[in-house]
Amino acid sequence: MANIENQKFIALDISGKNYLSWILDMKLHLNAKKFRHTIDENNAASNDECVTALIFLRYHIDDSLKYEYLTVENPLELWQNLNDRFEHLKAVVLPKALND
Repeated sequence: MANIENQKFIALDISGKNYLSWILDMKLHLNAKKFRHTIDENNAASNDECVTALIFLRYHIDDSLKYEYLTVENPLELWQNLNDRFEHLKAVVLPKALND
């Protein structure tokens, strides 16, 4: 996975204010890199694929979030933790966007 260290989009903010755009960007980039399956339930990803996806995920989150989830060693677990933390923002942001 060449150039994984190059940040392709804005990192997920600690407040989650960019969560909706971040999650879409992350899914698209993981798809393009052929690592989307690493964040799916019951995936059969190899250890190398998981490590690469985890590096990519961690590179695109705020440093405070990296520290908070320091012990997470599985991309699916990190994905679910972030979703649990910020999913409620969809209910706040989407209805507002529909009214604009």
